[in-house]
Amino acid sequence: MAILGIDEVGRGPWAGPLVVGACVLGDAQIDGLTDSKKLSAKKREALAPEIREKATVGLGWVSAEELDKIGLSAALCKACRAAVKQIHVPFHEIIIDGTVNFLRDTPLASHVQVLKKADLLVPEVSAASIVAKVARDEYMYKLTKKYPGYGFEKHVGYGTAAHKKALLELGVCPEHRKSFRPIAELLKTEPKKKSAKSTKARGDRGEDAVCKYLQESGHEIVARNWKNKFCEIDIISRFNGVLCFTEVKYRRAGHGLDAIDKKKLEQMRFAAELYLSKKGQNEMAILAAAEVAGDNYEVTDFLVLQ
Repeated sequence: MAILGIDEVGRGPWAGPLVVGACVLGDAQIDGLTDSKKLSAKKREALAPEIREKATVGLGWVSAEELDKIGLSAALCKACRAAVKQIHVPFHEIIIDGTVNFLRDTPLASHVQVLKKADLLVPEVSAASIVAKVARDEYMYKLTKKYPGYGFEKHVGYGTAAHKKALLELGVCPEHRKSFRPIAELLKTEPKKKSAKSTKARGDRGEDAVCKYLQESGHEIVARNWKNKFCEIDIISRFNGVLCFTEVKYRRAGHGLDAIDKKKLEQMRFAAELYLSKKGQNEMAILAAAEVAGDNYEVTDFLVLQ
């Protein structure tokens, strides 16, 4: 009768999936089986296809995202059960490397023997370990192109000095396990990055508020976000025959109009002159700035600059 060997790979890394391998060798004879950690990458990669060809193999995967949601213990059980479901040959005993029965509370629980260093002592567990290790490593190598700079092709997600350095420089990517302490601590101290989408949405709402303010004050809105490759004007309006070029500033703290310095004023003047030139208009014009603040986007100040 045959043994079903089970081992996990990827319990401790900071990034990437957890993978559990399951293997029944049956009558297959494969030389060189041992703990995958004792083999070189080249040797593992040579053995893995031979194991897949001669033996019956199953792999269970749990992503970093799902692991964060359900926890490591539940993830190990889920991956193990997924791997065993792929085994469709008879076996009389199940040996799991370690000290925990990941098949507890299942009909197979009574057939399980947990054994420390089983990946070194039991060929079926060694084979499961090798196939799972190679599969996970290949997955991590592919992440190098998707998330360059982290060095996944070298540390495959484990907590090395190079990995930590990359995290400090690049921040956390979607493959990182946010429930693991090193990543969780980094997220606490990492400044929240504002997305271009959220910044634009805030800008649009601020301009909406200023347009309404100007219209209620008697202005006719002529254009919004007029731009060319050199400059941009937030709002152009007309009031009593005078064109008004308005810059909108959202106040986070302090005084939002403090951002209108001499250089900004020159840029606004240049933009207004360019607009008038392109439109062939010879109207009187003024420059103005509006300040918007708060969650309600209230216009808190409107100032004619020139």
